[in-house]
Amino acid sequence: MGTRLHASDNKYYNEQDVDERDAQEKAIDDWLPITASRDAKWWYSAFHNVTAIVGAGVLGLPYAMAQLGWGPGVSVLVISWIITLYTLWQMVEMHEIVPGKRFDRYHELGQHAFGEKLGLYIVIPLQLIVEAGVDIVYMVTGGRCLHRFYTLVFKDCKKMKLTYFIMIFASVQFVLSHLPNFNAIYGVSLAAAVMSLSYSTIAWGASLNEGVRPDVQYDYKDTTIAGTFFNFFNSLGSVAFAYAGHNVVLEIQATMPSTPEKPSKGPMLKGVIAAYVAIAICYLPVALICYWIFGNKVEENIFMTLEKPVWLIAMANLFVVIHLSGGYQIYAMPVFDMIEYVLVKKRKFKPSWRLRIVSRNIYVAFTMFIGITFPFFDGLLGFFGGFAFASTTYFLPCIIWLAIYKPKKFSLSWFTNWICIVLGVILMTLAPIGGLREIIVHATKYKFYS
Repeated sequence: MGTRLHASDNKYYNEQDVDERDAQEKAIDDWLPITASRDAKWWYSAFHNVTAIVGAGVLGLPYAMAQLGWGPGVSVLVISWIITLYTLWQMVEMHEIVPGKRFDRYHELGQHAFGEKLGLYIVIPLQLIVEAGVDIVYMVTGGRCLHRFYTLVFKDCKKMKLTYFIMIFASVQFVLSHLPNFNAIYGVSLAAAVMSLSYSTIAWGASLNEGVRPDVQYDYKDTTIAGTFFNFFNSLGSVAFAYAGHNVVLEIQATMPSTPEKPSKGPMLKGVIAAYVAIAICYLPVALICYWIFGNKVEENIFMTLEKPVWLIAMANLFVVIHLSGGYQIYAMPVFDMIEYVLVKKRKFKPSWRLRIVSRNIYVAFTMFIGITFPFFDGLLGFFGGFAFASTTYFLPCIIWLAIYKPKKFSLSWFTNWICIVLGVILMTLAPIGGLREIIVHATKYKFYS
């Protein structure tokens, strides 16, 4: 039987052994959630991206506006929309930058740009912080919206702890987390995308219905200079949190078919553009109209501020819960892929449903526990948004682009990427300071598991 040379270690292997190994590798890839299916349509990209980006962040945008003010607030929203659309386009373009190869995961692109080890060390920690951070915030927000629904509809019933509602939301995630891959959750994601458009419309529509408050004020909420600055920094992180889809975009694109004649970037870009139109429709009216109506009296979650009509606000809170259920899964799927990749390929566990049940349940339980312990919605938005989201969304794609394409110094591409990098680094530096301060302020008044 013939033999062939294995280039990595200069040893001879039996062809049958190599073929068997290749077959095993393919079987594992077909089992892992990111690479299991590649028959998605462009509209899958659209509602996956809407679900990934429009989430808990939109609920905090009016509060961010109250801490930023009219001029800075509008500027930050619009500039963030432009920068993140640009960096998302870069990610889509780089998915198949090497002919015949697909970078199905964010860290694989990082490894191509920075080297096997360095790329892994740069991208994996940031991506895990982002994805686990989103899921923790979604746990808190889902629980709060369920709690709000309960208090609106069952006013005469016994009061219940927020902890119980976070656990109710988590129980849904324990079930949904066992859908095997991205394409298996397309129905959940579609429902989530529809819900995001629905509750965003309800948020600004109900605000208009209430009318501008007679005592509305647009001054900064905090009366001290230090507090105003810290709140300003925290709100930068909240806006960064609202534009977070980059952390799963390569994984979403990995589910699409691709050939040399019809690469995946074509349909993926159609989905991205459709998603960003929907994002603008959701974000700008909610941020601007709700701030105009309530001023600096707006709560950190807009649905905590709105009161009338009761049935509509209650329904909107349920819409948020449905959307966050889909959003949780969009961000959890790459984490499941990382966990299962390590267990199967590195630790040599056998791919099985038992492995998935144990590993995925542990992850959901972890995010539930952290969410119950630290349910500080706005502080979490600012801290996670600044520390990790600014990196992976605003400037890491630009650094990778410069490392791979090496555009001519002082060219338009060079200038554009460096402007994004500078703004992103400033955001990453300032926002976590405000978010951490917000968490500390809340923690001094908070009784754990209350």
